[in-house]
Amino acid sequence: MQYDNNNVFAKILRGEIPCKKVYEDNHVLSFYDVNPQKKIHVLVIPKGKYINLDDFNENASDEEIVALSKAISHIAKKLSISIKNGEGYRALANIGVNAGQEVPHLHFHLFGGEKIGKMVE
Repeated sequence: MQYDNNNVFAKILRGEIPCKKVYEDNHVLSFYDVNPQKKIHVLVIPKGKYINLDDFNENASDEEIVALSKAISHIAKKLSISIKNGEGYRALANIGVNAGQEVPHLHFHLFGGEKIGKMVE
């Protein structure tokens, strides 16, 4: 599968679609989900053209990989859902069709602000 330059996240990164930004650095963008599933629901995406986590881990630079990992923790703290200042959160990445990945650009959902419940029902 090739990267689709017209996916919604690519358009957000290019500024063609607005987003309610939570965090941004050289490698990562985070913003609120337009269809939140929990009290707090944000998305965290790399700025590079990566389809999913496997693609990212195989092709991203070490700097990009570290930046994404650290950004997730930083964003959780910023939103007061981290273990240090909240009750915890869920970081979820769907990889591929069978997992329910809808947008072919790597993205993590961060859920928090309330009890999440079971992982899989």
